[in-house]
Amino acid sequence: MRAKLLRFPGMRETLSSVVNAVRLVQLLAERGHLRVTEASKALGISTSTSHRLLTTLVDEGFVERDRVTKDYRLGRVLVEIGLAALGDLDIRRSAHHHMARLAARLDETVHLLVLQGAGARFIDGVESQQLVRVTIRTGTLLPAHATSGGKVLLAEMPRKELERLLSVDLPAVTDQTIHALPDLVEEFEEIRRLGYALNRGESDQALRAIAVPIRDGAGRAVASLAISVPTARGKISRLRGFVEPLQQTAAAISKDL
Repeated sequence: MRAKLLRFPGMRETLSSVVNAVRLVQLLAERGHLRVTEASKALGISTSTSHRLLTTLVDEGFVERDRVTKDYRLGRVLVEIGLAALGDLDIRRSAHHHMARLAARLDETVHLLVLQGAGARFIDGVESQQLVRVTIRTGTLLPAHATSGGKVLLAEMPRKELERLLSVDLPAVTDQTIHALPDLVEEFEEIRRLGYALNRGESDQALRAIAVPIRDGAGRAVASLAISVPTARGKISRLRGFVEPLQQTAAAISKDL
């Protein structure tokens, strides 16, 4: 005897929404970013429906909206799921034990970041054991120009590509954020000269940070390694003292890539 499928009012509409939400996630995974109009056109649905689905996905953490470009991207929840699925297949495999040693040596929080559009994505972290410390931010996406790890990677980009990426109005995350393109270009020149970037409370007034690039075998900056400290322990002179151990650790990670 064949079981009878029970149907409830609104079931078809609910299933359709679920299917479209999954298709949106797949599109974001393929394209990297989407606008509402692009999503509605690709799925053959109204812009209002597309906006509603994207808003729901944002509310649940599966999708987030880039503060700079206003595009929608995969969110923290999906990134964390993806990172967990990748396990030891990505750069984290090469970096994590080196990061753990650095965090133990300096007793400060260490982060691994990559560029994602105009944002800097925190893909791994090892937390300090001190009572007052910066917590790890794995999965978080912040404006790249407001983080040390993002700035050190932006500084490696060709001028034309950089101007295209940062051609929109850049948000001032705090009153310390450098968000005028000419000022950023000037700072990027200084970062390239020094080999490291600083965060002077530009992403969060309660912390300071310093970062160096991690390079692949071809010499390309593929990620950044950052140390984040509470403001009370964040004197610039102390941060600069982290440059050598940071660069040594970044070089060790590069060898393992």
